[in-house]
Amino acid sequence: MLKTIKKWLNRERRVLITASAVGGTVIVMRWFGFLQVWEWTAFDRFVRWRPPEPMDSRITIVEINEADLQKYGYPMSDAVLAQLLQKLHAGKPRAIGLDIYRDLPTQPGNAELLKTFKTIPNLIGIELMPDETRLGVRPPSVLDKLSRIGFNNVVIDADGKVRRALLYSWPGDGKTHESFALRLALSYLETEGISPEPAANVNPKYLQLGRGVFRRFEPNDGAYVRSDSRGYQILANLRGPIGSFRIVSMSDVLSGKVPADFVRSRAVLIGSTAPSLKDFNQNAYSSGLFAPPQLIPGVELQAHFLSQILSAALDGRGGIKVWHEAAELLWILLWSWAGACVSWKLGSIGRSVWCLSSICLGLSASLYLAFLAGWWLPLIPAILSLLGSSCAVVAYLAHLQEELKRSKEFLQSLIDTIPDPIFVKDINHRWVVLNQAYCQFIGYPWEILTHRTDYDLFPQAEADIFWQEDELVLQTHQPRENEEYFTDAHGVTHLISTKRSLHKDAAGNLFLVGVIRDITERQLREDALKQKNAELSHQAYHDALTGLPNRKMFYESLHQALERASSNQELLALLFLDLDGFKSINDTLGHNVGDLLLKAVASRLKQCLRGSDIISRLGGDEFTVILPAIPGSYEAEKVAKKICYAIMQPFILEEYTVSVTTSIGISLYPIDGQESDILVKNADAAMYRAKEGGKNQYQFF
Repeated sequence: MLKTIKKWLNRERRVLITASAVGGTVIVMRWFGFLQVWEWTAFDRFVRWRPPEPMDSRITIVEINEADLQKYGYPMSDAVLAQLLQKLHAGKPRAIGLDIYRDLPTQPGNAELLKTFKTIPNLIGIELMPDETRLGVRPPSVLDKLSRIGFNNVVIDADGKVRRALLYSWPGDGKTHESFALRLALSYLETEGISPEPAANVNPKYLQLGRGVFRRFEPNDGAYVRSDSRGYQILANLRGPIGSFRIVSMSDVLSGKVPADFVRSRAVLIGSTAPSLKDFNQNAYSSGLFAPPQLIPGVELQAHFLSQILSAALDGRGGIKVWHEAAELLWILLWSWAGACVSWKLGSIGRSVWCLSSICLGLSASLYLAFLAGWWLPLIPAILSLLGSSCAVVAYLAHLQEELKRSKEFLQSLIDTIPDPIFVKDINHRWVVLNQAYCQFIGYPWEILTHRTDYDLFPQAEADIFWQEDELVLQTHQPRENEEYFTDAHGVTHLISTKRSLHKDAAGNLFLVGVIRDITERQLREDALKQKNAELSHQAYHDALTGLPNRKMFYESLHQALERASSNQELLALLFLDLDGFKSINDTLGHNVGDLLLKAVASRLKQCLRGSDIISRLGGDEFTVILPAIPGSYEAEKVAKKICYAIMQPFILEEYTVSVTTSIGISLYPIDGQESDILVKNADAAMYRAKEGGKNQYQFF
């Protein structure tokens, strides 16, 4: 396993180095914030592409528009504001949020307003906490004493947009300050029996309200880089663009034109939408391709924050989740490796552009689907890594192609001076350089051969062997020499010896160089010599007339059979045969007929015996049969009877019909002897007893 990984790393090291370098560069760029604005833009685009959510009927906004300012003046008197609050309170809302600064009295009606503040228990006012850029605005003193205050500070990103909501703040005065939206939500949820608690099942440091867990924003969450994370911030998950809530005007409320259902059991926010008061912010919905930024009133932005809290607590609506920083870094590196691998494998600028465009589109669609599921994953760094590593690899491949061209030209000029056929292949087994001797040997012109593989020109069996031998050299980096069959363009098959070796040029391109020698004639001579030696060896161990093993081979076979019998504790029988009346036939009919008879006898003996039995001709009319591994003496007796019967049948030899018989002597190992000479001697003696007993019979020793 370790060896396989090492080989893979060695083979893919250029891709890994390039991808790691590009991925590391993108990570560094991201760390210094160069990609932050681009990632925010992608985030905003995903937000705008989301299907708008239904209007949150739990919230009603009472707007103070330009017409109201003209009718009631600015700043409106405490009397008018008190009347507005009393009207709303009469509608029995769960909570009333006054998103208007009221730190100073505005006569007439201040006393009445203070009384109203005291008598409406679910009224929440606002304060603006001071920070590095603003002095802050104090809350109404009455509401402050009653602890019915929330701050309406918003967190603005470097591009001027609000993408985060602030729930708690600890400004250093020893107090915990709650946001305006959170105070309204807690007042609304009090009826449901829901109060803040630690998210023990997720992270005790996280806030939980009902079904919702609010993950605390960290400085490097998502696209953010070392951002200000003071207080308890969360990523804002807006419901939609402007108009996501029911809005009624202050004039309609005061004139009694607002249905009671718009207020009853709802959270009511009062705030300005008049452009002249400039209480507006930008958010993810503020940008358009061809339209100027659409600003959202501050009161509606607070309504979005309130809706996010209520929807999470009551409906389980999730917030926007991000990966851990380490997972995002690995994600960037993986896409860098993907871009490098794609371009390296394709090896073509055109195909790489088409493929990478498809991948970018697929990646964007996948991350958009993930965003719909509540996950904000890095898109811009992934695409930059993908394209950056791809461009680096394409540039490197262009360099390799140029070096390859120079190397091929050099190799071509070099090998054309060598008379032996020579080929040069790339790592994909394609011919890239061939000398004229090779083209002449195979019978095809250079134009047909170049950039093809063995499978394009050779039979399957030959191409398989060539491929395997090439691959062994490419994998082991060790030279090899192998003998192979090679069929040329004319269908002539040659036996060749090919010496293969691996070479590398200055750019790191690997080449397989093969030098061929035609050894067909040499092999024919070697085969003829082997055939001659085989014939001589056969003659030395076989009878020239019958083709049976001769006396020399008989004794060697008997010795080996006895060794096996001794090792395996087996019974062995030796049959000694002598033809009865053979001399008479030989003298009367001639040696030619005698030779034919001996050959015919040898043939009949073969038909009587097993494949494991050994027949030999010792000379003249004497034959022997070795019966190894027999179960008992009866098996030898059975074979002897079979032989006697077979031999006594007439032989048709040319125009003569000849009849002979045989006498057989049988000796058994280890009963009649354990040495080969003793067994032969005893079998011979038994044979003579058979002759003396009347011939055409067998006798045991």
